[in-house]
Amino acid sequence: MDGFKSKLSIIIPAYNEGTHIASNLEDTVKALDSFGCGYEIIVVDDGSTDDTLREARSFASAFPNIHVRRNMAHFGKGRAIKKAFRYVMGDIVVFLDADLDLHPEQIKLLFHTLMESKGDVVIGSKRHPLSKVNYPLQRRVISAGYHFLTRIMFNLPVKDSQTGIKVFKYEVLKRVFPKVLCKRFAFDLELLANAYHMGYRIIEVPITLNFKRGRWGRIGWKIIFNTWWDTMAIFYRMYILRYYDRV
Repeated sequence: MDGFKSKLSIIIPAYNEGTHIASNLEDTVKALDSFGCGYEIIVVDDGSTDDTLREARSFASAFPNIHVRRNMAHFGKGRAIKKAFRYVMGDIVVFLDADLDLHPEQIKLLFHTLMESKGDVVIGSKRHPLSKVNYPLQRRVISAGYHFLTRIMFNLPVKDSQTGIKVFKYEVLKRVFPKVLCKRFAFDLELLANAYHMGYRIIEVPITLNFKRGRWGRIGWKIIFNTWWDTMAIFYRMYILRYYDRV
């Protein structure tokens, strides 16, 4: 990342990733070291019931720029990310899923796109025509259906709001986070819908995804229903209550 003198802040929410978290953090450190810029990593254990917290703290003990925080209960990805944001020191903030289905080497593409395009937010997209995606058919169908729904409801100019690698300018999150209420299922949508509603430019880039969790992963019918319910609530707050305009 030639010429970039500021710091990246990488936020990694983690839930029951104890068997992988240390090796995944090691891969993340190697990738970020190769970029040649300053960075910090903030891991938030979201109330895991396995040894995620212990493994993350053990690995982080050798790195002064890796910080581990904890939610006492499993509140959800959105709550974990918002908690991590309190400790951010960088000018550019990255969201990265802990399972590393999306390798952290891809952060470099998102960052360069952010700088070169004059955008405000850059997100990875499974539905980009140049993406290389090892992804089950069931998940593809869910992703396509959710895109169709959100496009109609919010006119959001992205094809995939849910992929777990995103890059933001710090000031975007500082302004948008106070409006975001979702803690779990539709957190990414509420964040991006509000950023777009406030006039920020969102750009999608291709990603390489190696899905590791079988046909469904952690997605079940209950999560699908709850995501739909949260999405309806966002629509209600945005267009009926005009809540986001008042906050």
